[in-house]
Amino acid sequence: MNKINKDNLLELLRLIKYPGFSRDIVSFGMIKDVRVSDRNIDITLFQSTNDEKILAELKNSIINEISKVNKTILTNVQFSPSDAHNTIQHNMQRKHNIKNIIAIASGKGGVGKSTVAINLASELSKTFKVGLLDLDIYGPSLPTLVGCKQTPKVKENNTLVPIDRFGMKLMSFGFLNSGDDPAIWRGPMVSKLTNQFFDNVEWGELDFLILDLPPGTGDIQLTLVQKIALTGAIIITTPQDLAHKDVQKGSDMFNKVKTPILGVIENMSYYHLKGNVHGCKDYKSMYVNIDDASDKILIDNQGNFKIDIDIFKGKSGLDESKRLGIPLIGKIPLDPKISLLSDLGTPVVFNQSEIESIKIFSEISARVIKLLANN
Repeated sequence: MNKINKDNLLELLRLIKYPGFSRDIVSFGMIKDVRVSDRNIDITLFQSTNDEKILAELKNSIINEISKVNKTILTNVQFSPSDAHNTIQHNMQRKHNIKNIIAIASGKGGVGKSTVAINLASELSKTFKVGLLDLDIYGPSLPTLVGCKQTPKVKENNTLVPIDRFGMKLMSFGFLNSGDDPAIWRGPMVSKLTNQFFDNVEWGELDFLILDLPPGTGDIQLTLVQKIALTGAIIITTPQDLAHKDVQKGSDMFNKVKTPILGVIENMSYYHLKGNVHGCKDYKSMYVNIDDASDKILIDNQGNFKIDIDIFKGKSGLDESKRLGIPLIGKIPLDPKISLLSDLGTPVVFNQSEIESIKIFSEISARVIKLLANN
């Protein structure tokens, strides 16, 4: 028989997933009160639903988990309705038709969150039903990335119909702001619009909703984690130590609000250089050094070579992965083709050419799916 105190009781409760979700009841904010004595445990949860089956399943799961540690202690579970936690019930209803909601985030701008978001969503859309929500109110980039300036239709019930493009459902402030005027909004207005993107958009049934977050840890991020139950976040960084310092702030925000961080993606990790040295034929293969290359360069007897060059020094992705104890999901090269296709409004993963980045995004997508399956 193991003794149970308040601290290890909370750790046990973190093992209890809300029915139908990969997120636990502690990170959902459902724990109102716990009391522990030698003979009894009293747990009060904020009531998230009126569905008796779900409440009974939660109660039984808690009792069973505690009994694995201590079979003699008596566990009492009760529920307390609360207006302050009505958002929990709303979250459950909203999530019902969307299986996974994943935030693409960083504490720093300019690391390529939008590029990663559109290509990850596009790769997933080859197999699943996918939506993409661009939450950058001040600098929406989704219209450019998909080559679309269409305005969403408004239904009679005042709900917006997402733009259908590349087999995905898309929404962005950029679709609503038909002009190119800058958005100058205060925090409460930003929070209100963020809420409307969830309440008033007809997303329908989705396997994945990818959220492209703006940089930082401000109103949008805080509204988001309070509003919905994220399946998890993916942190984007670039190799430099300076990027790592800013990215840590974003990671720590998600940890503080108990949102799971699935992994880290390092963008602009290296530049893949390949070509031919003219006039260098009919001799044995040789190695030469190149400044800023990650290794010596091999030139074969036909003069062909290929090498990865570290444009930006550092290993921010690996460092953040180790700091948080989460996977480094992938390293994306600095690829002019990605930039060119983004400007042309076509996600690189839909290109028919043999581009190294397409394979990398495919591998990242597969790793994300595997991580979710293991949660």
